[in-house]
Amino acid sequence: MSFLSARSQPADPAHGFSLTPDLIRTILQHARPLGHNEVPGNLNLGFGFLYYGLVRSLRPQHVVVIGSGFGFSVACLALGLKDNGQGRLTFVDPSYSLLAEGPFKTVGGTNQWSDAERVRTHFARFGVADLVTHHRLRSDEFYARYDALQLPEIDIAFIDGSHAYGDVQHDFLATLRHAHKDSYLLLHDTNIYIRELVRHAGVKRWLRKVKQRKDFFELVDMPFDSGVAVVRVLEQGAWQALSSSPL
Repeated sequence: MSFLSARSQPADPAHGFSLTPDLIRTILQHARPLGHNEVPGNLNLGFGFLYYGLVRSLRPQHVVVIGSGFGFSVACLALGLKDNGQGRLTFVDPSYSLLAEGPFKTVGGTNQWSDAERVRTHFARFGVADLVTHHRLRSDEFYARYDALQLPEIDIAFIDGSHAYGDVQHDFLATLRHAHKDSYLLLHDTNIYIRELVRHAGVKRWLRKVKQRKDFFELVDMPFDSGVAVVRVLEQGAWQALSSSPL
């Protein structure tokens, strides 16, 4: 299992702590956190510290991010990998634009990830370009190609793509199929009640289904700002149990 092998590796003294005040300002300015409980005025990355700290403490080998407006979660997670001196991050986003595709495909999308060189330049300003591989695909296209891409199991995933209930369900289950016991899945935007109320989002509704399977999952939901939930997988093959449950 990736976590166990990672924990057994000695720390590389060449790596340290990247989150200097200057870099935090750069993240806040260019990665533009949207609903991560951040406070730019006092250099508080909010949930960004959680993402970074989770990677530092768990030492994953493979992190997957599904969707990101300006790369905030990608940058914070990848910086944890950089400072650990090991691991890689796979970033999946089709680069939809709100103007071109409309609000039913994206909320706030700005066609940010269309050009490969611009993507590399964007993440280079945080010092993590060599750790991030971007796939300009929808999540269903990405997971259909997962084995062909020869990607390893997922240790930590951050799910922030389409928030429609069916899409959240798909992304969670598809991620689980490539995860393992003691993987961690994070879901952003668990606290957007108006969009949930009008059925424009279904993250919270999906989490209620996950929460019912206490034999397979531990879950902590932090309802601050747009909210984020952390789900720990307790058993191998958990996706099969959840797939067979009435949805």
